[in-house]
Amino acid sequence: MLTIGQMSKACSVTVKTLRHYDKIGLLRACEVDRFTGYRYYSEDQIGRMLLIDRLKRYGFSLSDIQGLMQISDPGEMERQLKRQRFRLERELEHLQITIRELNTHLDDFERTGDVMSYQNQYEVVLKQSEEKALLTERHNMSVEEFGTYYSRIFQKIVQDQIESTGVTLAIYHDDEFDAAHSDVELAVEITDREKADCILESRLCATTIHRGAYSGLPDAYGKVFAWLKAEGYQLDGAPFEIYLKTAFDKLPPEEWETEIYFPVKR
Repeated sequence: MLTIGQMSKACSVTVKTLRHYDKIGLLRACEVDRFTGYRYYSEDQIGRMLLIDRLKRYGFSLSDIQGLMQISDPGEMERQLKRQRFRLERELEHLQITIRELNTHLDDFERTGDVMSYQNQYEVVLKQSEEKALLTERHNMSVEEFGTYYSRIFQKIVQDQIESTGVTLAIYHDDEFDAAHSDVELAVEITDREKADCILESRLCATTIHRGAYSGLPDAYGKVFAWLKAEGYQLDGAPFEIYLKTAFDKLPPEEWETEIYFPVKR
């Protein structure tokens, strides 16, 4: 048997943490002295404690870990670990993109002395958008779900032998932004109007092009909104994005191009 202090040393975890794990039922002391309240642990519990600590390093919450510790099926445990690995890989990709974005920002700052000089990359112009026949999927969704719904559209294109131009769009119908839950209509342009879910009409639009990762899109949106106010225009419909160059073109994020359209009127 190990005292709580010995268990603390054996697992490199604080006594306070062990008491908390006991309280929430994640790692119960195998024996508690009814007179002194001292907690004692068995040597067999060292392995469980070390697994808990490892799962924490993998980014699982204590609540997640409690659920994982109840899993008896090795296959299910493997699936949960692989899902977490995928999430961590995505986080790493986003972090790498952010670091590259920061490096570019620093380069511009050092060159110009203006910490907001990156906003000068956007030129806003007025132009008439092209009419497009679209296959669409409209749902309340997060940005992370775009791939799922685009896959549905392309699946339909293949199954129904519909000719596509390859142009992909996203139309934003909400009045406010919510990355986790927005009313978004994803679309792929097709050549046959008769098979389209909808027709995106030609509209007068304020447009600009964002070059880089999608995390930088708010800079472009801010520039367009500032332009609308300065030029006396107002939004007249749902903004949309056309993805000109993407990861599907086997390009790094800094070479992606997104054309942003704001339907406008005086």
